[in-house]
Amino acid sequence: MPASPIETPPPRIFRPPSPPRPEGPLGPLAFLYGMWRNPLSTWSRQSFELPFIQAEGVMGRVAVLNEPAAIKRVLVDNVANYRKDALQLRVLQPGLGHGLLTAEGDEWKAQRRALAPLFTPRLVDSFEPAMVECATWLDERWAPLRDGRRLDVSAEMSRVTLEVLQRTIFPAGLKRDPADFARAMSRYFDSIGQIHPFDAMGLPAWTPRIGKRDTKRELAFFAEAIAAIVGERRASMAREGAAPTRDLLGMLLAARDPQTGEGLGEHEINANILTFIGAGHETTAAALTWSLYLLSQRPEWRREVEVEVDDVLREGLRSPVPVDKLTKTQATFEEALRLYPPAATLSREAIGPDTIGDRAIRAGDTVIVSPWVVQRHKLLWERPDEFLPERFMPGEREKIDRYAYIPFGAGPRVCIGMGFAMREAIILLASILRGHRFDPAPGHKVEPVQRITTRPKGGMPMIARRRVANERA
Repeated sequence: MPASPIETPPPRIFRPPSPPRPEGPLGPLAFLYGMWRNPLSTWSRQSFELPFIQAEGVMGRVAVLNEPAAIKRVLVDNVANYRKDALQLRVLQPGLGHGLLTAEGDEWKAQRRALAPLFTPRLVDSFEPAMVECATWLDERWAPLRDGRRLDVSAEMSRVTLEVLQRTIFPAGLKRDPADFARAMSRYFDSIGQIHPFDAMGLPAWTPRIGKRDTKRELAFFAEAIAAIVGERRASMAREGAAPTRDLLGMLLAARDPQTGEGLGEHEINANILTFIGAGHETTAAALTWSLYLLSQRPEWRREVEVEVDDVLREGLRSPVPVDKLTKTQATFEEALRLYPPAATLSREAIGPDTIGDRAIRAGDTVIVSPWVVQRHKLLWERPDEFLPERFMPGEREKIDRYAYIPFGAGPRVCIGMGFAMREAIILLASILRGHRFDPAPGHKVEPVQRITTRPKGGMPMIARRRVANERA
């Protein structure tokens, strides 16, 4: 049964933009072209209607899972039988190395054990004041802007989420201009996220990828910045002696595997720092951007969220923030994550044979769980292609199957920073809505594109206007 039926239709139906869906499976050339241009465009109509699809194509034998029980089988129950697939590693490892996102087996387990203490609920609580400071910083940044100013919300969200990282993970700064860091990360994701046909076909890495932009410049930029960040922090820790450190970078450098007592190697530290910077700002920034865009298309719901924010934050934004009372704000963000999941595709390779339902999986098969598809699937959701944050309100949220909503993944490899990201996003979104209102910029076509994350092609230009708390217009 579809999750969370919505009893009363909203006054205005809004179906957020998504690529047209082919009627049937694409041929080899059309598929390779679609993967290069925008992987979201390769999902056919039947992908959003069938519970299980198994086929042979240019990527070999592939199984697409849309059933919650099947998803749980791969991501939780039999997770040891499934590893990151070769295509994913070909795309990510050249830049991200063997960090938490790309490591496998015992190497991943050791890193996960060592890094888990960095994201406990108590530590996330301790970072909330810095998140509030960043929300205030953004409000002050926008204060001089005239009403009606055209603003690229995507770039602004990237900038503020980088500011959060600076005040929590890297308190001594990124050692580079944050705007330069944001641009370099965006260019890097744009390049590696464009799946070259040779990568999809599994050709060797030495085969020239004609038409694919080189990322050496960005990787050199990141390497130099990370070396400066780590070098300064190590010197600071040496001066402090045995004094405890409460920023995430200091904790990362001091992290030890509780089973072995061993710390992370230099390459692992560097890989995880880059992962934290990329995943820690790009994914949250994209989801906040989509949230503001979606709200602009449901003005009556936006007014309800504004009323909630004005009421909960009537005394201003200060820590502790009563995020549990910002139910409509959180519902909006969760619905944005449903419609535009930061990681649109989770893919695995079967190490050995398995049976999922009544389907046989062979060793070497690629198994795909796509949050983009699962979270818009007709068998799992009522009115799946509409923006209906009401489905995430208390009383409805509980009806959603755990494995039908997986924007942060699931199982042992669930996003380690999920709690941090959710707290940060709700605080920033509430602060933004308390002081500003955004509407679409005339003439701009909104188009989602998968470039590692699900981002708006060409940014998200919007018209910014200041609003006064408690206004109801």
